[in-house]
This record gives sequence, structure tokens and C-alpha cells, in this order.
Amino acid sequence: MEKPWTIDQLGELYFCTDTVVGWHAVLTSPVYFGAIIESLKYCRMKKGLRLHGYVIMPNHMHTIVSAANGSLSGIIRDYKRFTSQRISSLLEADGNQRFLRYFRTVARREGRGNTYKIWQGGSHPELIVSQGFFLQKLNYVHENPVRKGYVDRPEHWVYSSARNYYLNDHSVIHVDILE
Repeated sequence: MEKPWTIDQLGELYFCTDTVVGWHAVLTSPVYFGAIIESLKYCRMKKGLRLHGYVIMPNHMHTIVSAANGSLSGIIRDYKRFTSQRISSLLEADGNQRFLRYFRTVARREGRGNTYKIWQGGSHPELIVSQGFFLQKLNYVHENPVRKGYVDRPEHWVYSSARNYYLNDHSVIHVDILE
């Protein structure tokens, strides 16, 4: 039986949740969303990430992912490390001292030598065990911005795979669609 909150089934699909420390709404403009998308693209092209579904919200993101090769845990670790550095740089460029102070305090408290800590530890992976479970999680991912009142229809949220599935629109990022 799989241990909870671990990725140990190579080649399998996982539903993951990555949350900004303190649930702070940092991802609030296209430049921040773009940092996430660019990193996901890199991981797809260079690290073997398969992206089957996603939504990026202001303070968290959900993904349904697998790895074509290598370690999915390693890909996610590297992705979070890179995006944490990128988001920190963007916050510095924006002069957002309030968030920077908070993320610096959290990083110091953790004591791992990082200047800032943007993401909470772990990705709370859940192994996708059936087609029904996959569809349930994909619907949850796509409905997230609707539930929050950001859009009326899932495909209207730019940073979601709903556009890929419902409109066959891969302009933001290519998604490995599962039927």
C-alpha cells in the first residue's frame, strides 16, 4: 500500500497541490503566472514532466502529473526551487517588502539556508488510481476558479487546463490530454 503524501509509483499519475506559504496571494499578475508556466514548460521539455491537468490560483496550484522518465519527486522539487527563486526575484523587482519580509522570516525559521521560502513543504500527492478518480480531480481542478468567483466558466480562466480540454487551446502550455 502506498504511503500517504509520497510519490513512489514510477510512471503513475498524481494529483498534487502546491501552496504558497501562509496562503498569501502572491500570484496576482501575468508576470507571476508566467514564471510558473515557463517553469512547467521547461520541466516538460527537459525533465520529462507530463502535465495532464493544472490550475494556477493566486495562492496555490493544482496539477495532475506524471513523469515520462526519471523521478517525479525530483522534478517537482526542482520546479519548486526554481519558481521560488523566480517569484522572489519578481517580488524584489516589484519592491514588495511586505511579502519579502514574511517569506524571509519563514525561511530563517526553517533554517535551511534559503533567503526566502515561497512554497509550503510537500505537494500532498495523491495517486490517481482509476479513470473515475482522474475525472473527479480534473473537474475539481477546472472548477476551482469558478468556485472562487473569478470566472463564470472554467475555460475562461487563462491559467488552467480547462482551455486545453474544452477548447483544444494549447496556447498557454501544452497539456498531455487523457481521454
